[in-house]
Amino acid sequence: MPNLNEDYLEAGTTLASTETAALSDEKPKAEPRPALSMFDAIAVIVGVVVGAGIFRTPSLVAANVESGSLFLLTWVMGGLVSLIGALCYAELTTTFPHAGGDYHFLTRAFGKRLAFLFAWARMSVIQTGSIALLSFIIGDYMSQLYSFGELSSVIYAALVVVLLTVINIVGVSVGTGVQRFLLVLEVLGILIVLGAAFLFTPPETAAFGSAGEPNETSMGLAMVFVLLTFGGWNEAAYISAELKSGPRGMATALIASIAVITLIYLLINLAYLHVLGLEGMAASNAIAADLAQLAIGDAGMVLIGVIVVLAALTSANATILTGARTNYALGRDFPVFNYLGQWNSRASSPVNAYVVQGVIALALIGLALVTRNGFETMVEYTAPVFWFFLLLVGIALFVLRRKEPDRPRPFKVPLYPILPLIFCFTSAYLFYSSLMYTGLGALVGIGVLVVGVLVLLAIPRIRKKQEHAA
Repeated sequence: MPNLNEDYLEAGTTLASTETAALSDEKPKAEPRPALSMFDAIAVIVGVVVGAGIFRTPSLVAANVESGSLFLLTWVMGGLVSLIGALCYAELTTTFPHAGGDYHFLTRAFGKRLAFLFAWARMSVIQTGSIALLSFIIGDYMSQLYSFGELSSVIYAALVVVLLTVINIVGVSVGTGVQRFLLVLEVLGILIVLGAAFLFTPPETAAFGSAGEPNETSMGLAMVFVLLTFGGWNEAAYISAELKSGPRGMATALIASIAVITLIYLLINLAYLHVLGLEGMAASNAIAADLAQLAIGDAGMVLIGVIVVLAALTSANATILTGARTNYALGRDFPVFNYLGQWNSRASSPVNAYVVQGVIALALIGLALVTRNGFETMVEYTAPVFWFFLLLVGIALFVLRRKEPDRPRPFKVPLYPILPLIFCFTSAYLFYSSLMYTGLGALVGIGVLVVGVLVLLAIPRIRKKQEHAA
């Protein structure tokens, strides 16, 4: 294996120098500027994480634990593991604030070749796959409220991608404004369901009873579902250069967001236990809908559909907002993708990156249409690649501590190196699990990553052709 620290960094440094020289005679490009408040940052992080997953995965978790108390403990553990990851990211984002987020960390740690593969994966698999996945959730629920044929879900999903992309292209203030509005509606909807569950529904006597004898691996599988539901807090890295309160503010935003998310999840799961009991949860295929129907009646089915749509819209908007920023960083560092690296100062956003991201997400919606299983296909497509690169980011923390020991670090991970090691081991376990429990979609996602390797190998030839043409 080549020495990534030396060979890749050298190649990346050469490339960066070439680009700087090429641009020396041009006027300075527009750059990201501090435009986001602390509430904006928290709204983005919470909005990404608290999506439709909490309305789907608790029944799977309940089926793999032996008591209600253990069920709640898994969610507390999920919050703790996420907090450990957030502390690692707090060090990275406060030490190296950049609109490229993970891409920037991987560049500094391993060089631009490996970072290119991450940016490629994020553009074509991770972020766009997540956008398509969330859009399909919205499409599925909207089709239940109003259907106009077999393709209703796909059409709704495509409209969501187009609408949210246009909103964010208009400008960061509009995109974050919509994010705040959606988050408030989502939280109000959750509070309505919680109030109905605790105030108008008698408690289920089996709420903290037994769900049967679990098998040896059931607790581990339960944690896989829990941690998948907590996934997305790392998106904060992509807005670290745009926070008005500076580097220390990002650490506060990350820690506060994880605390809010954990509290929300605990309250929702307490409501599930209160109304359905552990056995009822384990037997449910639509746990939130079952809770709403018991608590409110038939009107609850419509209400929960609206809340799930709001949750997915909140996550989709935040995912679109942060995803385009990696594409922007890719365009700035690799002239072949220069089109992506243009920042629109008037809108304070990477407009071209938004457009490309939207087109790819629409293409993935078309792919899922072929498989006739949109949501599951997108989960399989994104999971292995996502956890692989998150593991590399964890390793990058150790590498950067060694490579740049004198770099000012406004925030340092406490109990180093124990907490970062826990973060790395957790990511490695979820990478393994996502390969073991997924099917064809995972192979397609890995195949797209291999295509990125081929593109990377072809870049020198493309650059030579561009130079000769010039």
